[in-house]
Amino acid sequence: MPKMSKQFESRKPSVIRMAQIKFDERNDGTEAINVAIGNIALPMYPAMIERLHTLDGPGSPFKDGVVKYSATSGSKECVDAFMNVIASSGFDTTKLHGHITEGGSQAMELLITGVCGPAGTSDDPLLLIDAAYTNYKTLCDRLGRATCSIQRTLGDDGKFSLPDTADIERVIAEHKPKAIVVIPFDNPTGQYYDTEAMKGLAALAVKHDLWLVSDEAYRELYYTGGPCTSIWGVTDAEVPGIEGRRISIETTSKVWNACGLRIGALIADDPLFHRQAIAEHTVSLCSSVIGQYVFGALAHEDHATLQAWYAQQREYYKSMLFDFTSSMKNALPGVIVSSPDAALYSVIEVKNCVADGFDALEFVLWCAQKGSVEVDGKAVTVLTAPMAGFYSVPAGTPNPGRTQMRLAYVQTPERMAMIPGILSDLLQIYEQQRAEQAVGS
Repeated sequence: MPKMSKQFESRKPSVIRMAQIKFDERNDGTEAINVAIGNIALPMYPAMIERLHTLDGPGSPFKDGVVKYSATSGSKECVDAFMNVIASSGFDTTKLHGHITEGGSQAMELLITGVCGPAGTSDDPLLLIDAAYTNYKTLCDRLGRATCSIQRTLGDDGKFSLPDTADIERVIAEHKPKAIVVIPFDNPTGQYYDTEAMKGLAALAVKHDLWLVSDEAYRELYYTGGPCTSIWGVTDAEVPGIEGRRISIETTSKVWNACGLRIGALIADDPLFHRQAIAEHTVSLCSSVIGQYVFGALAHEDHATLQAWYAQQREYYKSMLFDFTSSMKNALPGVIVSSPDAALYSVIEVKNCVADGFDALEFVLWCAQKGSVEVDGKAVTVLTAPMAGFYSVPAGTPNPGRTQMRLAYVQTPERMAMIPGILSDLLQIYEQQRAEQAVGS
């Protein structure tokens, strides 16, 4: 029989999909509350819904059943929609260039191809801020590019803290990265990078001649008050030399509740980078033209209406985040829950609640494959994402994620309210079984 590549042979599922894959192999009637992945189940923005419902209407390009390629760069209307969204948050788009990608994931892949490498070497790596969104590392692996990282620490107060500038510069000097990636409304931690934090990273990018990449999938989802932050709010006026090295990753998935639309954008203020990104993208021909048409509706929305939408989304998530944080601490004494400042995730740190040798990955898989508690006469389990996969640590170094899990606020408020009690019970059952096995051995 022919052989698979070494990459295929060794590939394991993403940690954000792993629990669901394992649960799907289970057949005992247990119900799963899946908060392992940010698969939002809310309705899209109204103008997008209207276009979805009228794909065969008089004004639709699909009314005759013809679905053609768009330009590789995407439709002008869809690009304009992303620019209108950025402008609605108060940022100048006059110097920006954008093209449409197959979700934020393809924008990330093009970015990595465009700034890191050459493939198969450790040259020009991507600098990540651990705990980092795991797909950046996975895509670098797929493309043969390297990463390096600076590590945040989760304190007992639930706050993630960045290392000081000197420590960051030591990593830059050692690994010589080509770009810094920041997620201002952070996945997985829920940390919020305010404008001052963004300016500090921008200054490092200028000093060390790096691209500054901002993944803005969750822009406007922050719960701390004050103005919205963005890479596009950091200009030469604040950090001389930053313009021309700024790149953002955009997506319809999160703020617009359109995960399955698979439309994203790669925005840059360097025209050459923009042109070459499109050239690289031509191998994929174009992104979904139906998805582009649906999101293109936002090109025509006024900023006040978009701001009202942001406020509505913030209010929805804020109440769940704050309620969950409080309930989780009550249900599991000693647990640390990351501060609910931004995005739609919480990191649960259980190091104070478990015995030595606990591994969150093993616990997550146990919950998916075996664990359950009874709720109203039904067996129920919770699916989460183990955090070890969000950190890059040298061999032999303890991984902070070994006792951490990430939860996404993608269930209804009622179902989210069930999770603290269920998760606490599952953890107690699991730890009891571990203790009994230790005695037996």
